Amino acid sequence: STTTVKKFFLVGFTESAMLQYILFTTFLIIYAMTWLGNVTIITTVITDQYLHKPMYFLLGNLAFIDLSESSVTLPKMLRDLLSEVKTISFQGCITQMFFFHFTGGAVAILLIVMALDRYVALHKPLQYLNIMNHNFLLKLVAGAWIGGFVHSVMQVALVIQLPFCGPNFLDNFYCDVPQVIKLACTDSYVVELLMVSNSGLLTILIFIVLIVSYAVILVKIRTHITERKHKAFSTCGAQVAVVGIHFIPCIFVYARPFQKLVVDKAMLCLYTVITPMLNPIIYTLRNTEMKNAINRLF
Repeated sequence: STTTVKKFFLVGFTESAMLQYILFTTFLIIYAMTWLGNVTIITTVITDQYLHKPMYFLLGNLAFIDLSESSVTLPKMLRDLLSEVKTISFQGCITQMFFFHFTGGAVAILLIVMALDRYVALHKPLQYLNIMNHNFLLKLVAGAWIGGFVHSVMQVALVIQLPFCGPNFLDNFYCDVPQVIKLACTDSYVVELLMVSNSGLLTILIFIVLIVSYAVILVKIRTHITERKHKAFSTCGAQVAVVGIHFIPCIFVYARPFQKLVVDKAMLCLYTVITPMLNPIIYTLRNTEMKNAINRLF
């Protein structure tokens, strides 16, 4: 009732028409590669009986979330790169924020689940399949989506209670909480603190937990595993790489309130555009079993 703004104007990357066409072509190729890579992983995991294992079930779910996450921002961004005036309605902006944090939260929790899967596989190898049974995996994946939903609702709740009466120029290429709350017609200090505690601090804590977990796992592999040590190292190395490219940009953006840096858009682009494309490449290159399964698929 206190919002008079009907739409936001997105500043985007650049005003140069030539650079916009170059960016459109680049991002279109990246989006196509994102779909190709993640759909290939999903299809391979579903159709190849040798991959009907907990680790690959979780990998298939990660690929699905990556597709969903990139599709929240990239199609609109591609359209805007070909448009002179880049706008998004207030309702559309809130919707985009909701689904962006919904999928982002689900990814963060799913990466914790994947670390748990590797921990159980190495520390309880004889009970692994009994512990990580299908019903338990479904509950873990459902928990990831529910966690993402709760996180997203909390983020959107911070925004919709703010009054927006202008300005309405959003210095970004999509709608996100840190940029939108700065346009509110009120002091946003408390809201930014809440955003940092809900996104920034939580992201840092999850990142630390994951790094410590994988350090424990890698020490276990190095000291106790004799057979298939290289395979175990490759699998965990791929997961550590995915954790890094997911969380480092998030920490940079959401754990640093009250200030704006030139590299913000580059970090956001890395997280929203590049990361969903890199995940299937990392897992495929470092996993012989997955590469063989993809070869069988084709």
